Amino acid sequence: MDKKMITYWSIILAVSMLIYVVLDGFDLGVGMLFGFTRDENKRRHMLASVSPIWDGNETWLIVAGVVLWGAFPPAYAALLSAFYLPVTVMLAGLIFRGVAFEFRVHAQRTRRIWDIGFVLGSLCAAFMQGAMVGALAQGLPVTNGRFLGNDMTWLSGFSALSGVALCAGYALLGAGWIARKCEGETREAALRLTPRLSVTVLILLAALFVHSLLSNLAVMQRWVDRPALLLVALVALCAIADVFVGVRRDSDTRPFRAIVLLFVCAYAMFAISFWPYMVPFAMTIAQAAAPMSSLKFMFWGAGLFIFPLMLIYTLCSYNVFKGKVDDSAGYD
Repeated sequence: MDKKMITYWSIILAVSMLIYVVLDGFDLGVGMLFGFTRDENKRRHMLASVSPIWDGNETWLIVAGVVLWGAFPPAYAALLSAFYLPVTVMLAGLIFRGVAFEFRVHAQRTRRIWDIGFVLGSLCAAFMQGAMVGALAQGLPVTNGRFLGNDMTWLSGFSALSGVALCAGYALLGAGWIARKCEGETREAALRLTPRLSVTVLILLAALFVHSLLSNLAVMQRWVDRPALLLVALVALCAIADVFVGVRRDSDTRPFRAIVLLFVCAYAMFAISFWPYMVPFAMTIAQAAAPMSSLKFMFWGAGLFIFPLMLIYTLCSYNVFKGKVDDSAGYD
């Protein structure tokens, strides 16, 4: 029972984080692509594609944070100590982009300031998320559950490249979403941009994967011992190929679905490389778990009701706002 409870909360945490990455990923991507056009009609069209659901997407970050805090407090303490600065910058970016999203519709003389804030907020949040993942993959100085580094330990060439890679990945997700939801020139521009972003993401992912294998023998040994795991990488390559097929066939939905599959594969490759560690090679999931009494207490509230209700709410929201966004529609 104890092991099952830990596994249950591990799955809840992993699924919550994956949902956040996919859902908030595409609206952060839309925010970054927003800066590539100065046409107000296109900008309003892009914002209209995410306006009904962007704040709901960010709720999954709160869900993941609460599960990490409640179910795995030692990992929460170590990771927050290591990532205090990037988490602060990420949250500031998310807050500022939300304020900019709401204020720009009412602004006249200051609209350009809010436009810049929306783009920079999206970029900062995406970069910091990628940098934290890169620092986690590279390894943190955690001993006996305590972080022994300083405020800038998280920043390195590898973590910076990971931040750039996630920015490119979110931009690709955003382009796929715009092609799926928008019409006219806004859709065409997103489809034209998708192949170039796909190639960029593929190159960056390959560079990060190879670097991780060569710099960490434990990770390489895991893939060498289980060559069947390379099927996940093969599926990722097929997803990239499907993006190109979808663009060539002028499909609305196929590129976005393929990009989501690519993100799922990248997420799975990260998990495979470090399982069962929550803090790679420093703290396992079992070591990070809260006392069993706490996990069981949380199960009857957050585990059994809140998480399923969040899933139902998300599915209902996307069902209500399915379909194309008219190019004359405002986002306010």
